Amino acid sequence: MKGRKIAGIVLSAVMLMGMAAACSSGGNGGEDGAPETSAKQKEETEIRTEGFPIVQEPIQLKMFAQKSPTNGPYEEMLVFKEYEKMTNIDIVWEDVPTEGFAEKKNLMFASNELPDALFKAGLSPLEAVKYGSSGMLIPLEDLIEGYAPNMKALLEEYPEILTSITAPDGHIYALPTIVTLGSARTDKHWINKTWLDTLGLKEPETTDELLEVLRAFRDGDPNKNGQPDEIPMSGWDRNAVINALAGAWGLDLQMGYNIMIRDGKVKIWFDDPAFKETLMFVRQLFQEKLLDQELFTQNASQYVAKMASGNLGYFHNQASDPFAAKKDDFVGIAPLAGPNGDRNAIGRPVARDFGTFAITSVNKHPEATMRWIDYFYGEEGSIFFRYGKEGETYTVQEDGRPEYTEAILTDPRGTGTTIGQFTPWPGGGAPHLINEKNASAINPPEVQAAQEKLDPYMPKEVLGAPIFDENTSKEVNTLRQDLDTYVAETTSKFITGALSFDKWDEYVKTLEKLNIRQLEKIYQEAYDNSK
Repeated sequence: MKGRKIAGIVLSAVMLMGMAAACSSGGNGGEDGAPETSAKQKEETEIRTEGFPIVQEPIQLKMFAQKSPTNGPYEEMLVFKEYEKMTNIDIVWEDVPTEGFAEKKNLMFASNELPDALFKAGLSPLEAVKYGSSGMLIPLEDLIEGYAPNMKALLEEYPEILTSITAPDGHIYALPTIVTLGSARTDKHWINKTWLDTLGLKEPETTDELLEVLRAFRDGDPNKNGQPDEIPMSGWDRNAVINALAGAWGLDLQMGYNIMIRDGKVKIWFDDPAFKETLMFVRQLFQEKLLDQELFTQNASQYVAKMASGNLGYFHNQASDPFAAKKDDFVGIAPLAGPNGDRNAIGRPVARDFGTFAITSVNKHPEATMRWIDYFYGEEGSIFFRYGKEGETYTVQEDGRPEYTEAILTDPRGTGTTIGQFTPWPGGGAPHLINEKNASAINPPEVQAAQEKLDPYMPKEVLGAPIFDENTSKEVNTLRQDLDTYVAETTSKFITGALSFDKWDEYVKTLEKLNIRQLEKIYQEAYDNSK
Protein backbone atom coordinates (compact mmCIF):
# COMPACT_ATOMS: atom_id res chain seq x y z
CA MET A 1 0.00 0.00 0.00
CA LYS A 2 1.39 3.35 -1.00
CA GLY A 3 1.80 6.19 1.46
CA ARG A 4 -0.71 8.34 -0.35
CA LYS A 5 -3.44 5.81 0.31
CA ILE A 6 -4.06 7.36 3.72
CA ALA A 7 -5.52 10.34 1.87
CA GLY A 8 -7.95 8.05 0.08
CA ILE A 9 -8.98 6.44 3.33
CA VAL A 10 -9.51 9.86 4.85
CA LEU A 11 -11.67 11.10 1.99
CA SER A 12 -13.82 7.98 2.05
CA ALA A 13 -14.56 8.55 5.72
CA VAL A 14 -15.12 12.31 5.87
CA MET A 15 -18.92 12.14 5.94
CA LEU A 16 -18.99 9.34 8.49
CA MET A 17 -16.46 11.10 10.69
CA GLY A 18 -18.40 14.30 10.46
CA MET A 19 -21.51 12.54 11.73
CA ALA A 20 -19.53 10.74 14.45
CA ALA A 21 -17.91 13.95 15.63
CA ALA A 22 -21.18 15.82 15.64
CA CYS A 23 -22.89 13.04 17.54
CA SER A 24 -20.12 12.63 20.08
CA SER A 25 -19.41 16.31 20.66
CA GLY A 26 -22.90 17.19 21.76
CA GLY A 27 -22.25 20.56 20.15
CA ASN A 28 -24.42 20.72 17.03
CA GLY A 29 -28.13 20.46 16.63
CA GLY A 30 -29.39 17.36 14.85
CA GLU A 31 -32.32 15.04 14.49
CA ASP A 32 -32.29 14.42 18.22
CA GLY A 33 -32.86 18.12 18.83
CA ALA A 34 -29.58 18.69 20.67
CA PRO A 35 -28.93 22.43 21.13
CA GLU A 36 -26.42 24.31 19.04
CA THR A 37 -23.08 25.00 20.73
CA SER A 38 -22.86 28.63 21.82
CA ALA A 39 -20.07 30.87 20.56
CA LYS A 40 -18.67 31.05 24.09
CA GLN A 41 -18.58 27.23 24.40
CA LYS A 42 -16.84 26.93 21.05
CA GLU A 43 -14.24 29.47 22.10
CA GLU A 44 -13.63 27.73 25.42
CA THR A 45 -13.16 24.31 23.79
CA GLU A 46 -11.22 25.53 20.78
CA ILE A 47 -8.58 22.99 19.79
CA ARG A 48 -5.09 24.20 18.95
CA THR A 49 -3.65 22.27 16.04
CA GLU A 50 -0.10 22.68 17.35
CA GLY A 51 1.67 23.61 20.55
CA PHE A 52 0.35 23.65 24.12
CA PRO A 53 -2.04 23.88 25.77
CA ILE A 54 -4.23 21.76 23.53
CA VAL A 55 -7.36 23.59 24.74
CA GLN A 56 -7.60 27.09 26.23
CA GLU A 57 -10.05 26.10 28.94
CA PRO A 58 -9.63 22.84 30.91
CA ILE A 59 -11.60 19.80 29.84
CA GLN A 60 -11.92 16.36 31.41
CA LEU A 61 -11.72 12.95 29.76
CA LYS A 62 -12.41 9.55 31.24
CA MET A 63 -9.99 6.82 30.17
CA PHE A 64 -10.27 3.09 30.73
CA ALA A 65 -6.74 1.70 30.95
CA GLN A 66 -4.89 -1.53 31.49
CA LYS A 67 -2.40 -1.45 34.34
CA SER A 68 0.49 -3.88 34.01
CA PRO A 69 2.00 -5.48 37.14
CA THR A 70 4.98 -3.11 36.97
CA ASN A 71 2.77 0.01 36.82
CA GLY A 72 1.74 2.21 39.74
CA PRO A 73 -1.58 4.10 39.86
CA TYR A 74 -2.00 6.18 36.71
CA GLU A 75 -3.38 9.20 38.54
CA GLU A 76 -0.15 9.42 40.55
CA MET A 77 2.23 9.09 37.59
CA LEU A 78 4.59 12.01 37.07
CA VAL A 79 4.19 11.89 33.30
CA PHE A 80 0.43 12.33 33.43
CA LYS A 81 0.55 14.99 36.14
CA GLU A 82 2.98 17.04 34.06
CA TYR A 83 1.03 16.39 30.87
CA GLU A 84 -2.17 17.72 32.42
CA LYS A 85 -0.37 21.01 33.12
CA MET A 86 0.87 21.12 29.52
CA THR A 87 -2.42 20.28 27.82
CA ASN A 88 -5.21 21.62 30.05
CA ILE A 89 -6.75 18.15 29.81
CA ASP A 90 -7.56 16.35 33.04
CA ILE A 91 -7.72 12.57 32.71
CA VAL A 92 -9.93 10.62 35.08
CA TRP A 93 -8.32 7.20 35.06
CA GLU A 94 -9.96 3.86 35.54
CA ASP A 95 -6.84 1.71 35.53
CA VAL A 96 -7.60 -1.98 35.72
CA PRO A 97 -4.95 -4.63 36.51
CA THR A 98 -3.99 -6.90 33.62
CA GLU A 99 -5.46 -9.86 35.44
CA GLY A 100 -9.17 -9.40 34.91
CA PHE A 101 -8.81 -6.54 32.42
CA ALA A 102 -10.21 -8.45 29.43
CA GLU A 103 -13.31 -9.49 31.37
CA LYS A 104 -13.97 -5.98 32.60
CA LYS A 105 -13.45 -4.59 29.10
CA ASN A 106 -16.00 -7.04 27.70
CA LEU A 107 -18.51 -6.10 30.38
CA MET A 108 -17.96 -2.43 29.65
CA PHE A 109 -18.83 -2.87 25.97
CA ALA A 110 -21.72 -5.23 26.75
CA SER A 111 -23.29 -2.70 29.10
CA ASN A 112 -22.51 0.21 26.74
CA GLU A 113 -21.09 2.16 29.69
CA LEU A 114 -18.27 3.68 27.72
CA PRO A 115 -15.36 5.90 28.73
CA ASP A 116 -14.13 8.64 26.42
CA ALA A 117 -11.13 6.57 25.35
CA LEU A 118 -9.31 3.29 25.97
CA PHE A 119 -5.59 3.35 26.82
CA LYS A 120 -3.32 0.28 26.71
CA ALA A 121 -6.59 -1.18 25.55
CA GLY A 122 -5.45 -4.58 24.27
CA LEU A 123 -8.15 -4.49 21.60
CA SER A 124 -8.01 -7.38 19.18
CA PRO A 125 -8.65 -6.76 15.47
CA LEU A 126 -11.97 -8.57 15.86
CA GLU A 127 -12.98 -6.29 18.75
CA ALA A 128 -11.97 -3.19 16.79
CA VAL A 129 -14.09 -4.24 13.81
CA LYS A 130 -17.03 -5.35 15.95
CA TYR A 131 -17.20 -2.26 18.15
CA GLY A 132 -16.21 0.07 15.34
CA SER A 133 -18.84 -1.13 12.90
CA SER A 134 -21.48 -0.96 15.65
CA GLY A 135 -20.60 2.69 16.32
CA MET A 136 -19.16 2.26 19.81
CA LEU A 137 -15.66 3.17 18.59
CA ILE A 138 -15.32 6.05 16.15
CA PRO A 139 -13.20 6.11 12.98
CA LEU A 140 -9.88 7.84 13.51
CA GLU A 141 -8.55 8.55 10.02
CA ASP A 142 -10.06 12.03 9.71
CA LEU A 143 -8.78 12.90 13.17
CA ILE A 144 -5.34 11.65 12.17
CA GLU A 145 -5.42 13.86 9.10
CA GLY A 146 -6.35 16.99 11.01
CA TYR A 147 -5.03 16.57 14.54
CA ALA A 148 -2.26 13.96 14.57
CA PRO A 149 0.76 15.23 12.63
CA ASN A 150 3.10 12.71 14.26
CA MET A 151 0.94 9.71 13.43
CA LYS A 152 0.28 11.04 9.93
CA ALA A 153 4.03 11.37 9.29
CA LEU A 154 4.64 7.81 10.50
CA LEU A 155 1.94 6.44 8.19
CA GLU A 156 3.52 8.24 5.26
CA GLU A 157 7.01 6.99 6.12
CA TYR A 158 5.88 3.43 6.89
CA PRO A 159 2.84 2.77 4.69
CA GLU A 160 2.85 -0.91 5.69
CA ILE A 161 1.38 0.20 9.03
CA LEU A 162 -1.93 0.90 7.30
CA THR A 163 -2.28 -2.73 6.26
CA SER A 164 -2.45 -3.86 9.85
CA ILE A 165 -4.63 -1.09 11.31
CA THR A 166 -7.21 -0.48 8.57
CA ALA A 167 -10.46 -2.41 8.86
CA PRO A 168 -12.15 -3.93 5.79
CA ASP A 169 -14.62 -1.02 5.72
CA GLY A 170 -11.70 1.38 5.21
CA HIS A 171 -11.70 2.84 8.69
CA ILE A 172 -9.05 2.95 11.41
CA TYR A 173 -10.64 2.23 14.79
CA ALA A 174 -7.56 1.78 16.99
CA LEU A 175 -3.91 2.84 17.15
CA PRO A 176 -0.94 0.53 17.71
CA THR A 177 2.43 0.86 19.35
CA ILE A 178 4.81 1.93 16.59
CA VAL A 179 8.35 0.61 16.72
CA THR A 180 10.78 2.13 14.22
CA LEU A 181 13.77 0.87 16.22
CA GLY A 182 15.01 -2.17 14.33
CA SER A 183 16.58 -3.82 17.35
CA ALA A 184 13.23 -3.81 19.14
CA ARG A 185 11.70 -5.92 16.36
CA THR A 186 14.11 -8.84 16.30
CA ASP A 187 15.38 -11.64 18.47
CA LYS A 188 19.18 -11.50 18.49
CA HIS A 189 21.37 -14.57 18.04
CA TRP A 190 23.43 -14.57 21.24
CA ILE A 191 26.42 -16.87 21.69
CA ASN A 192 28.74 -17.37 24.65
CA LYS A 193 31.90 -15.59 23.50
CA THR A 194 33.77 -16.60 26.66
CA TRP A 195 33.13 -20.27 25.90
CA LEU A 196 34.21 -19.80 22.29
CA ASP A 197 37.48 -18.23 23.44
CA THR A 198 38.07 -20.92 26.07
CA LEU A 199 37.66 -23.65 23.46
CA GLY A 200 39.50 -21.79 20.69
CA LEU A 201 36.43 -21.60 18.45
CA LYS A 202 35.17 -18.92 16.09
CA GLU A 203 31.65 -17.64 15.76
CA PRO A 204 29.56 -20.07 13.65
CA GLU A 205 28.42 -18.83 10.26
CA THR A 206 26.42 -21.87 9.08
CA THR A 207 24.13 -24.48 10.56
CA ASP A 208 26.89 -27.10 10.17
CA GLU A 209 29.35 -24.89 12.06
CA LEU A 210 26.73 -24.36 14.77
CA LEU A 211 26.53 -28.13 15.27
CA GLU A 212 30.26 -28.33 15.81
CA VAL A 213 30.27 -25.41 18.25
CA LEU A 214 27.37 -26.82 20.26
CA ARG A 215 29.04 -30.22 20.46
CA ALA A 216 32.15 -28.53 21.82
CA PHE A 217 30.02 -26.66 24.36
CA ARG A 218 28.48 -29.97 25.43
CA ASP A 219 31.73 -31.95 25.71
CA GLY A 220 34.53 -29.43 26.29
CA ASP A 221 33.68 -28.16 29.81
CA PRO A 222 33.86 -24.51 28.74
CA ASN A 223 32.76 -23.27 32.17
CA LYS A 224 35.73 -25.18 33.69
CA ASN A 225 33.88 -26.67 36.64
CA GLY A 226 34.56 -30.28 35.75
CA GLN A 227 30.84 -31.03 35.42
CA PRO A 228 28.82 -31.69 32.25
CA ASP A 229 26.26 -29.08 33.29
CA GLU A 230 26.53 -26.65 30.36
CA ILE A 231 23.39 -26.02 28.31
CA PRO A 232 24.60 -25.73 24.71
CA MET A 233 21.36 -24.17 23.39
CA SER A 234 17.94 -23.19 24.72
CA GLY A 235 14.94 -21.02 23.84
CA TRP A 236 11.66 -19.67 25.11
CA ASP A 237 9.77 -22.65 23.67
CA ARG A 238 9.51 -24.95 20.65
CA ASN A 239 7.99 -22.28 18.43
CA ALA A 240 10.64 -19.68 19.28
CA VAL A 241 13.47 -22.08 18.44
CA ILE A 242 11.90 -23.05 15.12
CA ASN A 243 11.25 -19.45 14.12
CA ALA A 244 14.76 -18.37 15.09
CA LEU A 245 16.28 -21.00 12.80
CA ALA A 246 13.69 -20.91 9.99
CA GLY A 247 15.54 -18.22 8.05
CA ALA A 248 18.40 -20.64 7.40
CA TRP A 249 15.98 -22.52 5.16
CA GLY A 250 14.54 -19.41 3.49
CA LEU A 251 11.37 -19.20 5.56
CA ASP A 252 9.85 -15.94 6.76
CA LEU A 253 7.16 -14.67 9.12
CA GLN A 254 4.79 -12.27 7.39
CA MET A 255 1.25 -11.03 8.08
CA GLY A 256 1.52 -12.14 11.70
CA TYR A 257 1.73 -15.82 10.80
CA ASN A 258 3.96 -18.56 9.40
CA ILE A 259 3.76 -17.04 5.94
CA MET A 260 6.27 -16.32 3.23
CA ILE A 261 5.41 -14.19 0.21
CA ARG A 262 7.11 -14.96 -3.09
CA ASP A 263 6.24 -13.08 -6.30
CA GLY A 264 2.98 -11.90 -4.77
CA LYS A 265 1.89 -15.37 -3.70
CA VAL A 266 1.08 -16.12 -0.08
CA LYS A 267 2.35 -19.44 1.23
CA ILE A 268 1.64 -20.86 4.70
CA TRP A 269 4.75 -22.97 5.09
CA PHE A 270 3.61 -25.63 7.54
CA ASP A 271 3.71 -28.20 4.74
CA ASP A 272 6.71 -26.81 2.87
CA PRO A 273 9.76 -29.07 2.35
CA ALA A 274 11.92 -26.29 3.82
CA PHE A 275 9.95 -26.53 7.05
CA LYS A 276 10.54 -30.28 7.13
CA GLU A 277 14.29 -29.68 6.79
CA THR A 278 14.15 -27.11 9.59
CA LEU A 279 12.40 -29.60 11.85
CA MET A 280 14.91 -32.32 10.98
CA PHE A 281 17.74 -30.01 12.06
CA VAL A 282 15.98 -29.14 15.33
CA ARG A 283 15.41 -32.85 15.92
CA GLN A 284 19.11 -33.49 15.47
CA LEU A 285 19.90 -30.79 18.02
CA PHE A 286 17.47 -32.34 20.48
CA GLN A 287 18.58 -35.93 19.97
CA GLU A 288 22.27 -35.03 20.43
CA LYS A 289 21.34 -33.12 23.59
CA LEU A 290 22.62 -29.91 22.08
CA LEU A 291 19.20 -28.37 22.59
CA ASP A 292 17.81 -27.94 26.10
CA GLN A 293 15.98 -31.13 27.07
CA GLU A 294 13.59 -29.01 29.19
CA LEU A 295 12.46 -26.99 26.15
CA PHE A 296 8.98 -28.51 26.17
CA THR A 297 8.43 -28.25 29.92
CA GLN A 298 10.13 -25.07 31.14
CA ASN A 299 8.26 -21.85 31.78
CA ALA A 300 9.34 -18.32 30.92
CA SER A 301 10.88 -17.58 34.31
CA GLN A 302 13.00 -20.73 34.14
CA TYR A 303 14.33 -19.72 30.73
CA VAL A 304 15.12 -16.22 31.97
CA ALA A 305 17.01 -17.77 34.88
CA LYS A 306 19.08 -19.83 32.45
CA MET A 307 20.00 -16.72 30.48
CA ALA A 308 20.86 -14.89 33.69
CA SER A 309 23.07 -17.73 34.92
CA GLY A 310 25.49 -17.37 32.03
CA ASN A 311 25.68 -21.17 31.78
CA LEU A 312 24.12 -21.13 28.33
CA GLY A 313 25.89 -21.37 24.98
CA TYR A 314 23.51 -20.18 22.24
CA PHE A 315 20.05 -18.65 22.49
CA HIS A 316 17.75 -15.98 21.09
CA ASN A 317 16.33 -12.93 22.84
CA GLN A 318 15.37 -9.39 21.88
CA ALA A 319 17.55 -7.54 24.40
CA SER A 320 20.32 -8.22 26.91
CA ASP A 321 18.54 -7.26 30.11
CA PRO A 322 17.86 -10.86 31.27
CA PHE A 323 21.60 -11.54 31.34
CA ALA A 324 22.82 -8.03 32.20
CA ALA A 325 25.17 -9.32 34.90
CA LYS A 326 26.79 -11.68 32.38
CA LYS A 327 26.52 -9.52 29.27
CA ASP A 328 30.29 -9.38 28.75
CA ASP A 329 30.24 -13.15 28.18
CA PHE A 330 27.88 -12.93 25.21
CA VAL A 331 27.98 -11.44 21.74
CA GLY A 332 25.40 -11.23 18.98
CA ILE A 333 26.14 -13.09 15.75
CA ALA A 334 24.71 -12.99 12.25
CA PRO A 335 21.88 -15.37 11.32
CA LEU A 336 23.12 -18.76 10.22
CA ALA A 337 23.39 -19.80 6.60
CA GLY A 338 21.55 -22.98 5.82
CA PRO A 339 22.59 -25.92 3.61
CA ASN A 340 21.17 -24.22 0.51
CA GLY A 341 22.76 -20.84 1.22
CA ASP A 342 19.64 -19.22 2.65
CA ARG A 343 20.44 -16.69 5.36
CA ASN A 344 17.46 -14.67 6.46
CA ALA A 345 16.80 -12.77 9.66
CA ILE A 346 13.28 -12.80 11.05
CA GLY A 347 11.67 -9.50 12.02
CA ARG A 348 8.44 -8.15 13.44
CA PRO A 349 6.31 -5.35 11.96
CA VAL A 350 6.68 -1.64 12.68
CA ALA A 351 3.09 -1.58 13.95
CA ARG A 352 3.21 -3.60 17.17
CA ASP A 353 0.64 -4.24 19.87
CA PHE A 354 -2.51 -3.64 17.85
CA GLY A 355 -5.39 -1.83 19.53
CA THR A 356 -3.55 0.14 22.19
CA PHE A 357 -5.76 3.25 21.96
CA ALA A 358 -9.29 3.98 20.78
CA ILE A 359 -11.86 6.77 21.08
CA THR A 360 -15.49 6.01 21.82
CA SER A 361 -18.68 7.54 20.50
CA VAL A 362 -19.50 9.24 23.82
CA ASN A 363 -16.37 11.38 23.65
CA LYS A 364 -17.32 15.07 23.39
CA HIS A 365 -13.77 16.13 22.53
CA PRO A 366 -12.40 13.63 19.96
CA GLU A 367 -10.16 16.23 18.32
CA ALA A 368 -8.52 17.16 21.62
CA THR A 369 -8.22 13.48 22.51
CA MET A 370 -6.39 12.73 19.25
CA ARG A 371 -4.01 15.62 19.84
CA TRP A 372 -3.46 14.36 23.39
CA ILE A 373 -2.37 10.90 22.26
CA ASP A 374 -0.50 12.04 19.14
CA TYR A 375 2.18 13.78 21.19
CA PHE A 376 3.43 10.39 22.34
CA TYR A 377 4.00 9.33 18.72
CA GLY A 378 6.52 12.13 18.13
CA GLU A 379 10.17 12.31 19.12
CA GLU A 380 9.75 14.88 21.88
CA GLY A 381 6.61 13.34 23.31
CA SER A 382 7.88 9.78 23.19
CA ILE A 383 10.98 10.76 25.17
CA PHE A 384 8.73 12.47 27.71
CA PHE A 385 6.47 9.41 27.82
CA ARG A 386 9.31 6.94 28.38
CA TYR A 387 11.70 9.01 30.50
CA GLY A 388 9.59 11.50 32.40
CA LYS A 389 10.92 14.86 33.52
CA GLU A 390 14.44 16.00 32.67
CA GLY A 391 16.51 16.60 35.79
CA GLU A 392 14.15 14.54 37.93
CA THR A 393 13.90 11.11 36.32
CA TYR A 394 16.43 11.43 33.50
CA THR A 395 19.40 13.40 32.26
CA VAL A 396 20.59 14.13 28.73
CA GLN A 397 23.90 12.52 27.78
CA GLU A 398 26.69 14.06 25.73
CA ASP A 399 25.34 12.38 22.58
CA GLY A 400 21.96 14.04 23.19
CA ARG A 401 20.20 10.86 24.26
CA PRO A 402 18.20 10.60 27.48
CA GLU A 403 19.24 8.27 30.27
CA TYR A 404 17.48 7.41 33.49
CA THR A 405 19.03 8.75 36.66
CA GLU A 406 21.33 6.55 38.67
CA ALA A 407 18.72 6.39 41.44
CA ILE A 408 16.26 4.79 39.01
CA LEU A 409 18.77 2.39 37.49
CA THR A 410 19.90 1.17 40.92
CA ASP A 411 16.53 1.15 42.69
CA PRO A 412 16.17 -2.16 44.61
CA ARG A 413 12.63 -2.61 43.27
CA GLY A 414 14.09 -3.23 39.82
CA THR A 415 14.28 -0.87 36.87
CA GLY A 416 10.97 -1.88 35.27
CA THR A 417 8.95 -1.45 38.45
CA THR A 418 10.70 1.83 39.30
CA ILE A 419 10.04 3.32 35.86
CA GLY A 420 6.50 1.98 36.00
CA GLN A 421 5.71 4.30 38.89
CA PHE A 422 6.06 7.47 36.80
CA THR A 423 5.14 6.24 33.30
CA PRO A 424 2.92 3.40 32.05
CA TRP A 425 5.15 2.04 29.28
CA PRO A 426 6.72 -0.84 31.27
CA GLY A 427 4.67 -3.96 30.70
CA GLY A 428 4.11 -3.25 27.01
CA GLY A 429 1.02 -2.40 25.03
CA ALA A 430 1.24 1.38 25.42
CA PRO A 431 0.28 3.73 22.54
CA HIS A 432 3.50 5.54 21.65
CA LEU A 433 6.56 5.57 19.43
CA ILE A 434 9.67 3.52 20.19
CA ASN A 435 12.73 4.66 18.27
CA GLU A 436 16.50 4.73 18.63
CA LYS A 437 16.45 7.96 20.64
CA ASN A 438 14.08 6.85 23.39
CA ALA A 439 14.97 3.24 24.02
CA SER A 440 18.29 3.09 25.84
CA ALA A 441 16.81 0.61 28.31
CA ILE A 442 16.25 -1.98 25.57
CA ASN A 443 18.93 -0.86 23.13
CA PRO A 444 22.28 -0.67 24.95
CA PRO A 445 25.51 -0.89 22.90
CA GLU A 446 25.68 -4.70 22.91
CA VAL A 447 22.13 -4.91 21.54
CA GLN A 448 22.88 -2.32 18.86
CA ALA A 449 25.96 -4.32 17.85
CA ALA A 450 23.93 -7.54 17.72
CA GLN A 451 21.31 -5.86 15.52
CA GLU A 452 24.00 -4.65 13.12
CA LYS A 453 24.89 -8.30 12.55
CA LEU A 454 21.28 -8.96 11.52
CA ASP A 455 20.66 -5.87 9.41
CA PRO A 456 22.13 -7.15 6.13
CA TYR A 457 19.75 -10.12 6.26
CA MET A 458 16.54 -8.38 7.26
CA PRO A 459 13.50 -8.44 4.92
CA LYS A 460 12.73 -5.17 3.14
CA GLU A 461 9.43 -4.95 4.98
CA VAL A 462 7.52 -7.04 7.49
CA LEU A 463 3.77 -7.01 6.98
CA GLY A 464 1.61 -7.00 10.08
CA ALA A 465 -1.45 -9.16 10.61
CA PRO A 466 -4.35 -7.98 8.44
CA ILE A 467 -7.72 -7.01 9.89
CA PHE A 468 -10.59 -9.15 8.68
CA ASP A 469 -14.32 -8.46 8.81
CA GLU A 470 -16.15 -10.07 11.71
CA ASN A 471 -17.28 -13.20 9.87
CA THR A 472 -13.93 -13.78 8.20
CA SER A 473 -12.13 -13.16 11.47
CA LYS A 474 -14.17 -15.87 13.16
CA GLU A 475 -13.39 -18.25 10.30
CA VAL A 476 -9.68 -17.45 10.49
CA ASN A 477 -9.67 -17.97 14.24
CA THR A 478 -11.33 -21.36 13.88
CA LEU A 479 -9.03 -22.50 11.09
CA ARG A 480 -5.92 -21.29 12.90
CA GLN A 481 -6.90 -22.84 16.19
CA ASP A 482 -7.27 -26.27 14.56
CA LEU A 483 -4.13 -25.93 12.47
CA ASP A 484 -1.95 -24.45 15.18
CA THR A 485 -2.95 -27.09 17.70
CA TYR A 486 -2.21 -29.91 15.27
CA VAL A 487 1.08 -28.40 14.08
CA ALA A 488 2.27 -27.80 17.64
CA GLU A 489 1.47 -31.34 18.73
CA THR A 490 2.89 -33.01 15.64
CA THR A 491 6.07 -30.98 15.27
CA SER A 492 6.84 -31.58 18.94
CA LYS A 493 6.65 -35.29 18.23
CA PHE A 494 8.88 -34.90 15.18
CA ILE A 495 11.49 -33.07 17.25
CA THR A 496 11.49 -35.45 20.20
CA GLY A 497 11.51 -38.52 17.96
CA ALA A 498 8.09 -39.72 19.08
CA LEU A 499 7.03 -39.49 15.42
CA SER A 500 9.15 -40.53 12.47
CA PHE A 501 9.59 -38.25 9.47
CA ASP A 502 8.33 -41.21 7.46
CA LYS A 503 4.93 -39.89 8.57
CA TRP A 504 5.49 -36.49 6.92
CA ASP A 505 3.12 -37.21 4.03
CA GLU A 506 0.38 -38.17 6.47
CA TYR A 507 1.02 -34.93 8.35
CA VAL A 508 0.67 -32.94 5.10
CA LYS A 509 -2.59 -34.72 4.22
CA THR A 510 -3.99 -33.86 7.63
CA LEU A 511 -3.12 -30.20 7.06
CA GLU A 512 -5.13 -30.36 3.85
CA LYS A 513 -8.08 -31.84 5.74
CA LEU A 514 -7.79 -28.99 8.25
CA ASN A 515 -8.26 -26.56 5.33
CA ILE A 516 -4.81 -25.00 5.22
CA ARG A 517 -5.47 -23.97 1.62
CA GLN A 518 -8.65 -22.11 2.62
CA LEU A 519 -6.73 -20.19 5.27
CA GLU A 520 -4.03 -19.45 2.70
CA LYS A 521 -6.69 -18.16 0.30
CA ILE A 522 -8.05 -15.77 2.95
CA TYR A 523 -4.58 -14.36 3.60
CA GLN A 524 -3.94 -14.08 -0.15
CA GLU A 525 -7.10 -12.00 -0.58
CA ALA A 526 -6.07 -9.78 2.32
CA TYR A 527 -2.61 -9.34 0.79
CA ASP A 528 -4.05 -8.51 -2.64
CA ASN A 529 -6.48 -6.00 -1.12
CA SER A 530 -3.64 -4.22 0.68
CA LYS A 531 -1.86 -3.38 -2.57
